[in-house]
Amino acid sequence: MHTHLRELSEALAGTDVERVEDWGSRAAPALAAGRRLFACGNGGSAAEAQHLTAELTGRFERERGPLSALALHAETSSVTAIANDYGYQHVYARQLRAHAAPGDILVCLSTSGNSENVVETVKAAHELGVVSWSLTGSVSCALEALSDETVAVPAGSVSTVQEVHLVLVHVFCAAVERGLVRNDRAVTAPTPRTAS
Repeated sequence: MHTHLRELSEALAGTDVERVEDWGSRAAPALAAGRRLFACGNGGSAAEAQHLTAELTGRFERERGPLSALALHAETSSVTAIANDYGYQHVYARQLRAHAAPGDILVCLSTSGNSENVVETVKAAHELGVVSWSLTGSVSCALEALSDETVAVPAGSVSTVQEVHLVLVHVFCAAVERGLVRNDRAVTAPTPRTAS
């Protein structure tokens, strides 16, 4: 356990948290203007993608209006239909092509940075004029090469990478809410979160 916590601490220290905070600051005016945020990943990363979109459509720490944010894996009938008809590598890209518009944002989470279905989604984002930001566990990966910007977590353990990704999701959401305050969107003081 102590080894794991040490690795987690070192991974956090070595991660470019400020860049993710900057992403949130840049996303705030786009979301306030009605742009949409899409998120995708596989397995635990899919869960964290949905965590991100839930914090934006609901609330993170401050009371505010809902923001448009969709986790692409959560539309199960679309995912299974696309996988069946076109192959699993297209399950997110095809949805992005259906729903996204120029100026929207795509956030990808992938511990390997090489998941084919996520990579295909970033390619689609470029075609559509959608900004692509990726959280990975490696700088030597397909997402780093293809995404507009990438933050890699320097950890050898998948679980540690995912734990840091969750921290980064919260950093992003906090920065979005601060950005909404600066952009005069109605946001009230922080309210206590209830356990869920």
